Amino acid sequence: MTEPLLKVRGLKIGATIYPPGEKSREIEIVHGVDFDLAPGKVLGLIGESGAGKSTIGLASMAYGRGGVEITGGTVEINGRDILSSGLRDVRKLRGAEVTYVSQSAAASFNPAKQIMEQVTEAAIFQNKFSKQESEARAIALFAKLGLPDPENIGTRFPHQVSGGQLQRCMTALALCPEPDLVVFDEPTTALDVTTQIDVLAAIKEAIRDTGVAALYITHDLAVVAQVSDHIMVLQQGATVEYGTTDQIINHPKEAYTQALVSVRSINHAEKQPTQNPILKVEGITARYRGTDFDVLKNINVELHPGQTLAVVGESGSGKSTLARVITGLLPPSAGQITFDGRILTPDLPTRPLEDLRELQMIYQMADTAMNPRQTVGTIIGRPLEFYFGLKGAEKQKRIQELLDEIELGDGFQDRYPAELSGGQKQRVCIARALAAKPKLIICDEVTSALDPLVADGILKLLLRLQKADDVSYLFITHDLATVRAIADSIAVMLRGEVVRYGPKSEVLSPPFDDYTDLLLSSVPEMKLGWLESVIENRRMESAGN
Repeated sequence: MTEPLLKVRGLKIGATIYPPGEKSREIEIVHGVDFDLAPGKVLGLIGESGAGKSTIGLASMAYGRGGVEITGGTVEINGRDILSSGLRDVRKLRGAEVTYVSQSAAASFNPAKQIMEQVTEAAIFQNKFSKQESEARAIALFAKLGLPDPENIGTRFPHQVSGGQLQRCMTALALCPEPDLVVFDEPTTALDVTTQIDVLAAIKEAIRDTGVAALYITHDLAVVAQVSDHIMVLQQGATVEYGTTDQIINHPKEAYTQALVSVRSINHAEKQPTQNPILKVEGITARYRGTDFDVLKNINVELHPGQTLAVVGESGSGKSTLARVITGLLPPSAGQITFDGRILTPDLPTRPLEDLRELQMIYQMADTAMNPRQTVGTIIGRPLEFYFGLKGAEKQKRIQELLDEIELGDGFQDRYPAELSGGQKQRVCIARALAAKPKLIICDEVTSALDPLVADGILKLLLRLQKADDVSYLFITHDLATVRAIADSIAVMLRGEVVRYGPKSEVLSPPFDDYTDLLLSSVPEMKLGWLESVIENRRMESAGN
């Protein structure tokens, strides 16, 4: 029997917290975790934010970030406990035996250095290979990872390649020193669905071809099912379930794992239009100031009362730009927008108060959409004062009604955003939008930063609110699972144009145009062998062409 490359026993990790108005105190955030990882195998760490996934992954490098401290247990790599090693030995370990791929390659690369210098740095610094050998390895890895022009891409700077290409460059960086173990920390979460598949396929093939062992950290079971041999399900720093990928995906034993497996099972029946459109976008063309090209080109879509129009496409397709035009933040160069039977003025400052009230927006990042120095009650109460002049007890009563409506209830009015979870923050943003009693809410990627279970709860909440208040949603997303769960009609965007548009049942039914077909086929499915099937189908299509 092969000895484990990585052997973790009784791992405990603590942190110091500083509650507002209270003394700091120590808490335990990882509670006695055990697992093994054999050479050449992949262990997926799955769970919601705060489950301890990244903390455990970094502990495999004897590292605790942000005041986190490893307080107990052992972490053995190649038979030696790295937690009892001295600093010099740990420095020899990182970048040589163990390497790391972060979620955001853009934030990890130095923008002032060429890619090749950064990809080869660890291999050279750790004396694993010479500069010439490291560069040859990097070029071979660029080719293996499917990067364009592998001989020369290393001469570029990080800003000169796409997000998906830079993420693959980071994988090359991690593999260049020929490590025994790579920690992949949400390496595809920030990518569009089509780019995610390319990077996921490249990572899987690189792991297979190099024989490296890997920890793959993610909150997406459909993704981890494609790359892992075993999966450990975590919740609040403890192991919920641990088994083979087949067992976890197809025969989960624990209730929490079963909930993760069944997430996004919302069955939303498509509604047929029965009234005139609440929103009509006609011939909208737009460009940003100082540029000489159109970012939106002759956009024509409409949305009916009480329904949801999903606008879907990759980053850069024009989805959020369309929202900016509708809200008046970016005046169009051509076309007009009709809202509730009246033509909207093109820029925000000239719009009457009633237009501002009836057309609200919920943003992707709830953290940056709220003032951290204001309480939940103040945040929700502001539109009540601004639009309706509510004050005192009447305002407090309405704030509590809105909190009840978004399923937060008592005890939240005096909390600050920092005291809320990601899902709770997004619910507060929803309540703030609802406070204005809008007819239309633009939802800009409102679930993309959330864990699947939390996102599922937000989608169910939005559908319930829509049914109760007859509010319409323009739902911007790149997640096709979300589209299926919430949409009545769909507009598919590519390079500033709508390439497919209509009722959900029609848009998601063949025959498809090439781009929509690519989008739909790139949505990970929670079944073993799905990624290999997609890769093989694309190879056959390429060979046929």
